[in-house]
Amino acid sequence: MAAVFLVTLYEYSPLFYIAVVFTCFIVTTGLVLGWFGWDVPVILRNSEETQFKTRVFKKQMRQVKNPFGLEIANPSSASISTGITLTTDCLEDSLLTCYWGCSVQKLYEALQKHVYCFRISTPQALEDALYSEYLHREQYFIKKDSKEEIYCQLPKDTNIEDFGTVPRSRYPLVALLTLADEDDREIYDIISMVSVIHIPDKTYKLSCRILCQYLLPTQGQFHDLKQLFMSANNNATPPSNSSPDGESTDRSLLEKAGLSESDVEPPEESSKDCVVCQNGTVNWVLLPCRHTCLCDGCVRYFQRCPMCRQFVQESFALRSQKEQDKDKLKTL
Repeated sequence: MAAVFLVTLYEYSPLFYIAVVFTCFIVTTGLVLGWFGWDVPVILRNSEETQFKTRVFKKQMRQVKNPFGLEIANPSSASISTGITLTTDCLEDSLLTCYWGCSVQKLYEALQKHVYCFRISTPQALEDALYSEYLHREQYFIKKDSKEEIYCQLPKDTNIEDFGTVPRSRYPLVALLTLADEDDREIYDIISMVSVIHIPDKTYKLSCRILCQYLLPTQGQFHDLKQLFMSANNNATPPSNSSPDGESTDRSLLEKAGLSESDVEPPEESSKDCVVCQNGTVNWVLLPCRHTCLCDGCVRYFQRCPMCRQFVQESFALRSQKEQDKDKLKTL
């Protein structure tokens, strides 16, 4: 009956043509404007709409507690001849072991041994992996939650004034932090932290700084600890004690060492507000640029970082929704 009705409508009524044309028009319009949710590559599609629909992979993160903290106190006064002062902040009783003149090659071989051979959870384990390829060793006991200042210096009888020209075969100082109590190693995922520290000398006068820090977990990997770049607060600029001549000298020395300025970017004055809406709390880290500048509401609209315009490959949240709800309840 339906076929007979359509044939009759086709022969005797122009409404059939009108209905067919109207249906084709509606279907074509829906495909062009994306009404059906299909990603059709049509030139007439809005480029911004296509950008918003592009999915940025959200990285699954696992929260771990790092029991170690290490900073340089008064880096401007540190040198090979006068020594260096380190500030520690550890959650448990720990051991700080400093290796002066540690071999660059042996250090990275030791990190690989932590992955494939044995775990570096004690100073002796690292020394076995280094094959004693260092010039001098110092060790200090660090009490729990005490922000102690530890003064380290090469003995004068070593007669070392510099470590040669760049590229060097030895790091000026490598600091190892390990847990002093064996029972604490069963509690924390991170069992040790290796910090590579540059100290200026007569040959290489780049200012004192931590070049890199490696966290060594019990699972047998090592992770390079990176700084997150928070959005800058334009209302407050941190004071700078360095002169333009000193900054240009540091920049040229960094180029000689093969380090880019982004690897040692100075800390910025942080702001907790999203750079887009200026209302939400910053919660998302964009990778690989590591800018932390977007809130939960704005992050889904960006394929490029709003700070540096680099494409976002991955992103992860600093705090889960449950943690944010707990903070809100505490403030009420």
